[in-house]
Amino acid sequence: MAKFRVSMLDSLIMLPRQLWEALLENLFFLPPFPERIDSLALFSLLLVVGLLIGEWLHARVRWPRVIGYVLAGMLFGPSLLGWISIEALAQARPIADAALGLLMMEVGRRLDLSWLRRNPELLRSTLADITLSFVFIFIFALGLVGLTPAWAAATAAVTMASAPAVVLLTIEETRAQGQVTERIILHTAIGSAASFVAFAVVLGIVHAELSEDWLNAIVHPLWVIVGAFLVGGIGTWLALRIARTLPKGSLAQVFVLIACALLAVGIARMLAVPVFLTLFLMGVLLASRDQQQTLRYTALPEGHWLLAIVLFVIVGASLPWQDFTWLTGLQAFGLLLVRAAAKAGAMTWSGGSLPLPKRLLVGMGIQPLSATAVFMAYEIASLYPEVGRSALTLPLFAAAMMELVGPALCRLALRRSGECEGGEHTRGGIA
Repeated sequence: MAKFRVSMLDSLIMLPRQLWEALLENLFFLPPFPERIDSLALFSLLLVVGLLIGEWLHARVRWPRVIGYVLAGMLFGPSLLGWISIEALAQARPIADAALGLLMMEVGRRLDLSWLRRNPELLRSTLADITLSFVFIFIFALGLVGLTPAWAAATAAVTMASAPAVVLLTIEETRAQGQVTERIILHTAIGSAASFVAFAVVLGIVHAELSEDWLNAIVHPLWVIVGAFLVGGIGTWLALRIARTLPKGSLAQVFVLIACALLAVGIARMLAVPVFLTLFLMGVLLASRDQQQTLRYTALPEGHWLLAIVLFVIVGASLPWQDFTWLTGLQAFGLLLVRAAAKAGAMTWSGGSLPLPKRLLVGMGIQPLSATAVFMAYEIASLYPEVGRSALTLPLFAAAMMELVGPALCRLALRRSGECEGGEHTRGGIA
């Protein structure tokens, strides 16, 4: 496959190379013919292709645009055509971190813990979802797939929660509002928080199992949790302090919010603290500490959809399809079935005032698995690269499958609930 790609590219650039070399004989100021396309130019073209694929799928078959972005990344990434290299992906990682961070901050800002206190059935359903999802996935990975306890726990921590970015963007795209929509957001936010806690604990378990280094097993989880809290707290304090001096709802407040979020992203990257956890906590702190409602109604501009395109194209390109086998595919599919059964079971068992069909729609709406899971898996795998990448192939392929199916399931749940507005939302689109 690699040789075919090389020969195809050579044949495509042969004529331009010859013409360029002919020009060089007379125009000495010209640089030599470039051996490869500039990574920024290539990545920009990839984003345009991702946007067009997303818009075409949305216009023709009414699929969520996110699917098109992911497909573009998969197609042109290192695993398939290889038009975007691993080095280019590494260079684009800060942009992906910023995109995911801003979306995670929005999810954190929407987390309404007071609703849980007022409504015990919601607390019961969220706890059931968290517990059953982790336990079912852990038992599947440990007993049926044969992973060690540490890597089975890592698999469960990575895949137990829904994908906040996908859920948020799908809800915005469909302009859904209502009981089912709000519960999907709540379950996604609480599930994400629980998965982040599990993620931190799993870091210690992995250290203890693979290296028997108890110092790192204890300190690393604390570094992740305390570091994320402190960095998110600094970003929150700075954003609120500056925003109080500005007119409410002004463009200047939006700029301050984004700038402080990006500052938190940069500090988190420097300190090796997970960006997704840091910005989620920043969003939670913004919602809880903004007593004067300084930034309560300050929303991100519609341009954050551009960041979503970057995020999902990069995630699609990062998926290790070159390692795919039918066995791992079947195991990943089995994990998704177990995960779906756990979430449906939690919604059924929890009861409450919401009718069972609508509770099951909530269970369908929280099925997406995407960028956060992929980034968490790579964070854990980077600790011990010699075993981590192969051990976490299962959740990565589960995320890869849900990248394509999850947004459609979430959209279907919102439409079946009857909470979508009649017109289609064109935010972030060209159609």
